[in-house]
Amino acid sequence: MTILSPAATAWQHERGRLLGIAYRMLGDFAEAEDVVSEVAELAVQVEQSASEIRSWPAWLTTVCVRRSIDRVRSIAARRESYPGPWLPEPVATDRLPDDVVATREMLSIALLHLAEQLPPRQRAAIVLHRAFAMSAPEIAEILETTPAAVRQLISRGERRLDIRPDEPVSARADPAALDRLIAAVESGDIAVVTSMLEDDAILWTDGGGVVSAALNPIFGAAAIARFVIGVFEKARRADDEIVVGTLHVNGEPAIDFRRRVRRDVVTLTFGPTGRIAAIRQVANPDKHTRL
Repeated sequence: MTILSPAATAWQHERGRLLGIAYRMLGDFAEAEDVVSEVAELAVQVEQSASEIRSWPAWLTTVCVRRSIDRVRSIAARRESYPGPWLPEPVATDRLPDDVVATREMLSIALLHLAEQLPPRQRAAIVLHRAFAMSAPEIAEILETTPAAVRQLISRGERRLDIRPDEPVSARADPAALDRLIAAVESGDIAVVTSMLEDDAILWTDGGGVVSAALNPIFGAAAIARFVIGVFEKARRADDEIVVGTLHVNGEPAIDFRRRVRRDVVTLTFGPTGRIAAIRQVANPDKHTRL
């Protein structure tokens, strides 16, 4: 029987949680796996150098957060030059490690997308506080700052993301609403689709330069309704083989729109009126590997 070292044992035990942190920070599961692998390599090096580590879980978390912050900064330029809107990589909920979905806070495609607007340290503070219930003093030690500064980072981040400090942000899309939207699009009923959308709704489509997609966000209920019905009608006229259903990604239901030549995974965000406030359509096939 192989006896693992303390560092390897701790890393194996903490791996799911570390992936949960890195994925929420980066919105890209492959990048998150790279970060967690780097953490493992560093743990081995530190252990071999005979350094004394009081708590391996705390050390692993600290290194993971700091490496994730570095990675966010290094990929920022790449995302700025991305062809069209960049959206996070959706992952089938049942393919996420248990520790990633133990709390679904800060896991939805919508919040991963919105978190892109936050500076890296603020993003880290929000993720650790909201998704992993870490206190300001604990986060301060990781970020090498003061608890007061962490509280300010969290407060500002929650305002930017429009989430309330004492309320969960894990609200799910209503599967019945997805079914109604699918039916309305399939029937070409622009009026019904428009009625399901907030007047100031917004649609992002991410084709990654690999498949055709709108290069700019589409604003307004009427424009979005015409766009989504137009895409469906174009596929139908081309005699494309169309299959529309639902699947579960990032802890929430989503629309799965498949054709012979492409696949679109669509998530919805609902506004306070119960109508759809935002649509995020991930068509880049490179982001479908974990579906």
